[in-house]
Amino acid sequence: MKLIVIGAGILGTSHAIAAIERGHQVIHLERETAARGATVRNFGLVWVSGRAPFELDAAQRSWDLWEKIGTDVPGVGFRPCGSVTLIRTAAELAVAEEVSRRDDAVGRGFHLLGPDNVRRLNPALRGTYLAGLQCTRDAAVESRVALPAIRAHLARSERYTFTAGREVRSVDTSGNGVRVRDDQGQSYHADAVIHCPGAIHNGLTRELAGDVPLRRVRLQMMETAPLGEPLTTAIADGDSFRYYPAFAGPTLDHLAATQPQAPVAGEHRMQLLCVQRQHGGLTIGDTHEYDDDPDLDAFSFDVTEDPYRHLADTVGELLGRDLPPIVRRWAGVYSQCTDPSLIAYRREVADGVWLVTGPGGRGMTLGPAIGAATADEMNL
Repeated sequence: MKLIVIGAGILGTSHAIAAIERGHQVIHLERETAARGATVRNFGLVWVSGRAPFELDAAQRSWDLWEKIGTDVPGVGFRPCGSVTLIRTAAELAVAEEVSRRDDAVGRGFHLLGPDNVRRLNPALRGTYLAGLQCTRDAAVESRVALPAIRAHLARSERYTFTAGREVRSVDTSGNGVRVRDDQGQSYHADAVIHCPGAIHNGLTRELAGDVPLRRVRLQMMETAPLGEPLTTAIADGDSFRYYPAFAGPTLDHLAATQPQAPVAGEHRMQLLCVQRQHGGLTIGDTHEYDDDPDLDAFSFDVTEDPYRHLADTVGELLGRDLPPIVRRWAGVYSQCTDPSLIAYRREVADGVWLVTGPGGRGMTLGPAIGAATADEMNL
């Protein structure tokens, strides 16, 4: 079978991987010179620890697929480094103790560690905290490095063609198969099309699917100069419990009721996530802003400084040292399906034309599993 995949972010690339591995031919089209959306503006974390129970199997499958990709394509730089959520209050500790006793704790790789054991695991964490919730099933993969390496690997199959700088303008199913036309007037013919538009919900996406249960989420992040020492795991703070469904329950409800976030963290819906890049710098975030918020007219075009100061102070307290200089700051926007029962929005919008988007902030975590699941549903 011959497929056209539109969009070269993590979802589009994952669908290309799934199709090539099943022996099919893929034409891969990207509107930019390379992916510029949420895929390259995130942490690069495979975050099994926070996934809801209904999506845990998919997260585990995705971790295994990332491990295979990392083995097949060493340039991807997959690192099974795990994570530690650093706990600074009694209420946060109660949440960590509760989830570490659940039936799925072993599958998530949860271990509750005292401060001394946290420092043995990650000696860079010389700051102040009560405990750490380790998740051995979390991992890191740097999308800016990984996606070009994956495309080069797929091209060696001689069944994969990547074309950048081409925006798809129309998808025609009136004839035999599916015909796609780009903004330079070139046409492509295939048996099926998989459209992975990321957070571009208008234009071609709206023409194909109409109104869809999707919203956009904006986040702010930053990156430091090299730390000068290894940060052996990804790290999070106790505020992250509030934003991941794995931790939901009465103990978290008690935390939310009795321990309000710091004012700047509450205003910007913040959690701390931090991971070290291969060049030694730290990627740190993040905030949450939703485009369906009735109090919001539109996403701001600029970034706000207060959240960055809060994040830098928090990381510094956990490391017990000043951060290296901040070398870049950015905002990103990702697509989130508003149906909480769905891992992503997947729908055949016309004969042989599939729309797949909306994984929320879990695209890097679940991308390979979502691509494989689409291929299964299409009987590829």
